[in-house]
Amino acid sequence: MSKFTHLHVHTEYSLLDGSAKIKDLLDRTKELGMDSIAITDHGAMFGVIDFYKAAKEKGVKPIVGCEVYVAARTRFDKEPIDAKSYHLVLLAENNEGYQNLIKMVSLAYTEGFYRRPRIDLDLLRDNHKGLIALGACLAGPVSRKLLNDEYDAAREMR
Repeated sequence: MSKFTHLHVHTEYSLLDGSAKIKDLLDRTKELGMDSIAITDHGAMFGVIDFYKAAKEKGVKPIVGCEVYVAARTRFDKEPIDAKSYHLVLLAENNEGYQNLIKMVSLAYTEGFYRRPRIDLDLLRDNHKGLIALGACLAGPVSRKLLNDEYDAAREMR
């Protein structure tokens, strides 16, 4: 049997998008024979401490992440075009990545909030160490290009 790890999971802390309670999520993870799981709540890291502690207790490797909203231009712009942010999943690979993720999510709320907490590419460029980025969902940068039949542009996304 091959190992499998969910890397994009929303919990009850993803308002209106996730309903998995951390304890129940970890119980099911163990029940399915998985030894690790990530949580990547939308724009928030409110559940990561509870998740980390509970996962350790259950013998499950916790992977801490966040599905961030990336501003169309910069996190400081607050005009209607800036409501069109895209999603990006960021996973902490190590403690440096965890610290960088905390910093970016905090700044998304204090500097980038416009309808939702947003980071921008400058913030990501300055704080990328120790992080692994995934394309997220259909609102991710690559997926959006593919949905618009922009195959070459999707291949160029970085």
